[in-house]
Amino acid sequence: MQEFDGAAFRLAAIRGGVSPKEAGRLQTKKFPRGENMIRKNLRWLVAGIMVCNLAIMTPSSAFARNKDKDTDDFRTDTPIKHVIVIFQENVSFDHYFGTYPHAEPNLDSSVYFHAKSGTPTVNGLNIGLLTHNPNSVQPFRLDRSQNHTCDMNHDYGPEQQAVDRGLMDKFVESLGNACTDANEVSLGKGIVMGYYDGNTVTGLWNYAQYFAMNDNSYGTTFGPSTPGALNLVSGQTSGVDPAVSKNNTADDVVAGADIGDPDPAYDDCSGSDVIGMVSTNKNVGDLLNQKGISWGWFQGGFKPTGTDPVSGKAVCNASTTRLDGTVVHAYSPHHEPFQYYKSTSNPHRLPPTSVAMIGYTDQANHQYDLSDFWNAAFSGNLPAVTFLKANRAQDGHANNSSPLDEQVFIVDTLNKLQSLQEWKETAVIIAWDDSDGWYDHQMGPIVNQSATPADALNGPGACGTGANALGGFQGRCGYGPRLPLQVVSSWAKKNFVDGTPRIRVPSCGSSRITGISGGSEAVHSTPLPDRSTTCLIFIIGEMKRFSSIP
Repeated sequence: MQEFDGAAFRLAAIRGGVSPKEAGRLQTKKFPRGENMIRKNLRWLVAGIMVCNLAIMTPSSAFARNKDKDTDDFRTDTPIKHVIVIFQENVSFDHYFGTYPHAEPNLDSSVYFHAKSGTPTVNGLNIGLLTHNPNSVQPFRLDRSQNHTCDMNHDYGPEQQAVDRGLMDKFVESLGNACTDANEVSLGKGIVMGYYDGNTVTGLWNYAQYFAMNDNSYGTTFGPSTPGALNLVSGQTSGVDPAVSKNNTADDVVAGADIGDPDPAYDDCSGSDVIGMVSTNKNVGDLLNQKGISWGWFQGGFKPTGTDPVSGKAVCNASTTRLDGTVVHAYSPHHEPFQYYKSTSNPHRLPPTSVAMIGYTDQANHQYDLSDFWNAAFSGNLPAVTFLKANRAQDGHANNSSPLDEQVFIVDTLNKLQSLQEWKETAVIIAWDDSDGWYDHQMGPIVNQSATPADALNGPGACGTGANALGGFQGRCGYGPRLPLQVVSSWAKKNFVDGTPRIRVPSCGSSRITGISGGSEAVHSTPLPDRSTTCLIFIIGEMKRFSSIP
């Protein structure tokens, strides 16, 4: 059995910028590798990055909880028993990996990243794109000292306008926002063309060195966080329920589909602009419950800070502090996808009845605070399927977070996970919900057309012609922007870049999926019926490509 030698994989190289003395204190452990991770050639179906293991697990009886056994004592067809999705915020592929594996020294001459010999290149920013770019501002490197920026425009329609019929030349005009920070004010709207390299996103580049990533993965649709979160857990942004949705605008909902960032209707801490999904819409949580598989969504700031004495609703005023000392409200309701569905919501933020019940159905209904995950993990009760969402200070979202803050969360999380005995049977997927509007040169394939007033890909009101939209649902133009995707596991190939399209089906909302073509399309015969268990075959398609042994 081979081992991953992590001796040179230092904490400083992950966090980027801690002192050399501190760098020598912590090193990653050695982890076993072994036989082929996945025996079947799976397709990337449904939402994107969820549960690579489910498709190859045994039937539901194998997952039934047995109190006389360790919670890991269920049988799987592969060594992977735990899939963990770290779901971050608002980064395009080029924004973090555009020049991988080549990094320039910081303005203070510091260098933190050193590429390993034989490191593969990516579909990134070549010399032509860097010096003769079709946009009105050329791409440029953002220094580590510029790690805090403002938010770019990343709405559904403007992101299509930036693509400009595939010319990819309207990012400054359509998505750029001028930042007011002293380090960036001179850049104006052109800051949207900025990118970081391995001397700022050192940790993520080093994970790419020691594990695997993909440079051909796309958001299911255009638009901001809520569509990205809904697509993650259901592959379906259509089906907004007017009975529970309030104060929506044309920027929130079009043709019955969510395209904006309204808060979830089933959350005490939501604002006044809310939506909920119709009861016939199902998400992956519903499917996992049907199969008796333990799972949970764990988010920073989910635990209430009190109860309103008048309304009886939960109060959510938790806050955390960024590296620069800025205090940031911890919780964002519209980043919590399961709260949009009555079936998987925990409106009052009720805690689990015990640590042993985390991952199983009780009053918490699989929705938890981030602290609950570690209580479960360190008690030997790691769920089979886990979604982790950082507090806002560490989720990577421009304006409230930064690349450095984000990497502290990711690195600390992975260091803790690597200390668990379950690490040898765990796969971690690091994914992002949307691009924030940051420039990326690669247009994704348009597999689903739409013709609504919000569309603008090839003209006003047009993403294609809107003909043959999957299931007949409009307002779901996609695929959207290219996003990073990384796999961290002792079973992952080392220093490996996969260019195979990570194809995400824009809908899995049918109990009768009448056609699946190349893992890229599902044809639905009726609007929003119950889903098929076919949807369980969904994550990390062709996972063999990420495996350490062919």
